[in-house]
Amino acid sequence: MMARKGLRVVLLERDHFPRDHVGESLLPASVPMLESMGVLPAVEAAGFVRKRGATMVWGSDMEPWSWYFNEVSERYPTSFQVVRSEFDRILLDHARTSGVDVREGHQVTDVTFVDGRAAGVEYRTEDGGEGFVQASWVVDASGQSALLGHALGLREWDEFFRNLAIYGYFEGASRLPEPDDTNIFIESYEHGWCWAIPLHTGVSSVGAVVDSEEGQRAIREDGVEAAFQAQLDLAPRTSELIQGTKLVDGPYVVRDWSYLSTRMVGPGYILVGDAACFIDPLFSSGVHLALTSGLAAAAYVGSVLSDPTLEGPAAEAYRSLYLGQYESFHRLAQLFYSSNRSAESYFWEARRISEEDAFTPRHAFVRMVAGQPPIGYERAVLDRGDAPSTFVSSVRAVEDERARRRAQLGASSPLAIAASIPVLDPDERVERKPTLERDSFEWGFVLTSEGRPEGAPISVPVARLLRGADGNSTIGQIVDQMAVEARLNPGQRQQLLEQMVVAVGILYVDGAVEELRGLEGNAP
Repeated sequence: MMARKGLRVVLLERDHFPRDHVGESLLPASVPMLESMGVLPAVEAAGFVRKRGATMVWGSDMEPWSWYFNEVSERYPTSFQVVRSEFDRILLDHARTSGVDVREGHQVTDVTFVDGRAAGVEYRTEDGGEGFVQASWVVDASGQSALLGHALGLREWDEFFRNLAIYGYFEGASRLPEPDDTNIFIESYEHGWCWAIPLHTGVSSVGAVVDSEEGQRAIREDGVEAAFQAQLDLAPRTSELIQGTKLVDGPYVVRDWSYLSTRMVGPGYILVGDAACFIDPLFSSGVHLALTSGLAAAAYVGSVLSDPTLEGPAAEAYRSLYLGQYESFHRLAQLFYSSNRSAESYFWEARRISEEDAFTPRHAFVRMVAGQPPIGYERAVLDRGDAPSTFVSSVRAVEDERARRRAQLGASSPLAIAASIPVLDPDERVERKPTLERDSFEWGFVLTSEGRPEGAPISVPVARLLRGADGNSTIGQIVDQMAVEARLNPGQRQQLLEQMVVAVGILYVDGAVEELRGLEGNAP
């Protein structure tokens, strides 16, 4: 994306592609990003398994249940189970054909700073040669190696997800019965959970996520292969899928202990993907977060090079955007772990949240559940799991309130809505900030709150209307003032009024507009 903007980009890659990597299961929310990059046709042509959803042994009983992407997304009802060596090679080749100077076999050893600003990188080639690349910006995409994160002491470990994963690849594994035959299968058991992902090569990715300390102890005492087999033996349905198969690659061990970087953007540098943060692999979020941050980083660097005044404000916007997605996955994973009652053990007890800690403040989890997260698992938690009662009751209350507000608007005429007085929720603020617009950061307006710190972008007219909501003026009166300021003719004024009535209605259902005073049926 940077090369497409006309920037000179050098990509230094330690390995030679194709190279192996875990993390095969993609989310539908990643598909439009692949499309915008222009690489989706190549991904589709690779013949990867089309993923329709997930099947789980998780929640309040031991019976498998499934959910499907088409329940939450009509446009992108499927995703992919990819072979990462092929998928990553496709992305690297696409970068090369887009104009990037790709240098494989080049390991970055250090980032050079001049007067506190990143000014380039030192590298070592596989034949022992050394070199330096000067750059106006350094993008750290070094994954869990986190070159800058380690060097600058930016990483903070997450005490909730102290896990370890052991995984391998099995040839000839069985699939689930249709229509779940392409689903990722996740099975919780006494000491953790297992995954099984069918791949188009006839091989399945199978892994076990266990407590980090317990897993390391078992590996020290018994060896990796025996420790892996011992965990699989405890998961009956996963064991059944791989019965009579051959382990053709692995097992491997990765520490899935989640972390977050305290700073993601600094003078002359920006962190993306796992170099910035890593979240428990339960929801296959790694590739999605990497793509999200990669596209946003490309927009950030290109925008700052065009307008240096954006560097500081857009850095905070980038961090808020990335952190907002990270927090959504993090909260959802916490909820999923806490709601599982299929096994009683140290592993699960250590990963449960209490009623007192159940997603406070209120907006932090209401937005996740009642809003538009990228996955849609949250309904399954309520239907299949045993979530904290405070969480469930709060969600029900918010959903009931939203239903009431929708019904109220549906029973009101546009004229009546225009005559009502909008009152903004005291927690909501209209702020001028850089916002991500397609492939660049631009100055705009956002609606922010404690539970939505990254802000929801709003148009200039909506920002003007909300700033004019003084508790005394009706929507129509505020629009009249806007029309005078913009010198609109009667037809344009009417069109603006209709647009603002719709916009305020959306914000009212969402709760950002706390009250439409004077509207019939409004709560006292």
